[in-house]
Amino acid sequence: MNYSSELFSKEAIAEGTMAFHFEKPHGFAWKAGQSIDLTLVGPAETDAEGNTRAFSIASAPYERDIMIATRMRETAFKRVLRSADLGMKVDIAGPFGSFTLHEKSSRPAIMLVGGIGITPFLSMMKDATERKLPHRIYLYYSNRRPEDAPFLDLLNGLRDRNPRITFIPTMTDMENSKTPWSGERGYITRDMIERHAPDRADAIYYSAGPPGMVAAMRKVVNEMGVGDDDIRVEEFSGY
Repeated sequence: MNYSSELFSKEAIAEGTMAFHFEKPHGFAWKAGQSIDLTLVGPAETDAEGNTRAFSIASAPYERDIMIATRMRETAFKRVLRSADLGMKVDIAGPFGSFTLHEKSSRPAIMLVGGIGITPFLSMMKDATERKLPHRIYLYYSNRRPEDAPFLDLLNGLRDRNPRITFIPTMTDMENSKTPWSGERGYITRDMIERHAPDRADAIYYSAGPPGMVAAMRKVVNEMGVGDDDIRVEEFSGY
C-alpha cells in the first residue's frame, strides 16, 4: 500500500544520528519490527542513489507517529532530511517484512544488535511492554561509545518498566568517550551471551546492524550450537 504523510518533528538522538517523526496515515498499520520505503516528494536536490530509502519503523504500532532513525551522511537524501522544514511531504510504501517477534512466548528472544540496527528492536520492545507480552527478552546492544548509542536512555526506561527485559548495552571504544560508563565493554561474545542469558538453549536469536556485525553474530551463535532455523537477521547498510 502507498500513503502520503508529512514530517512533524525531528531531533538528534546520538552523535551523527537523527530521528524523524511522520504523521501516521489513516489506515496504516504495521507489526513491530516491520519496515517502510520512504520517498521524498520533490526534494530540493537528488543524486544517483535516488529519493527512496528503506527504513525500519522505530515507533510501536500503538503510537501516533511513524518514527525512523538514521545515521546522517553526505548524500542528497540525508541532506534534504536534515534540513527539512516541518510539514515536508513524503510518500510511504509498506509495511514490509517478517522481522518480528516470534509468537511462541515460551521461547526467549535473544537480540544481538549494533548501532542503528536498534530501530526494529526498539519497536518490538515498546510493543512487548505496552501489550505486556510474556516473552523473555535479552537485548545485547553494541556501540562504540554512549555518545554514539541511539535511544540508550529510552531502552533503559523500557527495561525498568518491563521485568521480562534484560538489557545489556556494551561499549567498544570507551577510551575515546567523555561519558562515565559502568556497564559491559567490548564486542558481543559467546561469553557475554552466556553470562546474561541462562535460558539461552531454547531461544530464538535475532541480529540487526551493519552486515559485518550481523555475520559475526551469526558465527558466534552457530558456534554455540544454534541452527540457522532459530536465527533471524536483518542487515543495515551504510546508506
